[in-house]
Amino acid sequence: MIEARHLRVLRAVAVTGSFSAAARELGCTQPAVSQQMKALEASVGTPLLVRTGREMRMTQAGEALVRHAAGVLAGLTAAEEEVAAIAGLRAGRVRLVSFPSGSSTLVPAALAALRDAHPGTRVSLEEAEPPRSVEMLRGGDCDVALAFRYEGASGAEEWDDLVVRPLLTDRLVGLVPERHPLAHAESLSIGELAGEPWIAGCPRCRGQLVEVCESAGFAPRIDFATDDYPAVAGLVGAGLGVAVLPQLAVDSVRPRGVRTVTLEPAVRREIVALTLPDLARVPAVGATLDQLARAGGR
Repeated sequence: MIEARHLRVLRAVAVTGSFSAAARELGCTQPAVSQQMKALEASVGTPLLVRTGREMRMTQAGEALVRHAAGVLAGLTAAEEEVAAIAGLRAGRVRLVSFPSGSSTLVPAALAALRDAHPGTRVSLEEAEPPRSVEMLRGGDCDVALAFRYEGASGAEEWDDLVVRPLLTDRLVGLVPERHPLAHAESLSIGELAGEPWIAGCPRCRGQLVEVCESAGFAPRIDFATDDYPAVAGLVGAGLGVAVLPQLAVDSVRPRGVRTVTLEPAVRREIVALTLPDLARVPAVGATLDQLARAGGR
């Protein structure tokens, strides 16, 4: 195997014309240059230099290797500079995947702070709900995934193979039309809404709604289901039903004609940023996790 340090010695010998001059240029001893040239000739299996009296000239193989050495060494230098820039957060790219309510609440503040601190770092954003976002992370399609899981939910994902950065705990709240009899209640149990028509959110939230309602002794009558949080709020505001959404989702919209009420007992979900252990050591990924944690108040 040809080593970069040997190519540097070969190029110095070719440019200066002698071992002693090459040693001076490289800042080492003449025996060290001679030893490295012998190691290079042994690795390629052919002489690279011919000595005739006091003169030294390259063989055809030596000339070919010197010609390629310039490009190889230039490429290595460029690679070293690029890696140093990434390691120093002067450059770098992070692929971020987030669920929609995280994209509109946590992500903007985090990315703005990241850009201020490290303007050379570029972040791309794609939206996906868990578990799809977690699958993308494990599949190499992103570097950081925002995800959530409900406390005590059945079939909760295992994240033992991932680096988990907690961001915040998000509580479910009830949404009722502002003219609803319970609109001004400080808190209520979900069982008090058992006879209402329901508007359900994303599939994950829909499943959690059914679990919470069943634990309270009833099955919700879901009249409408939509992945769009503003649509959920709009349907509630029009008096077409009630809903339960995470507080983060409510914060991501400006509901009109809607009252939010605290649910008791509390139902919470854990919001986290996930990455792979190897990626966690990449400076740009680490900086992104830090800013997401700050945006979540952790």
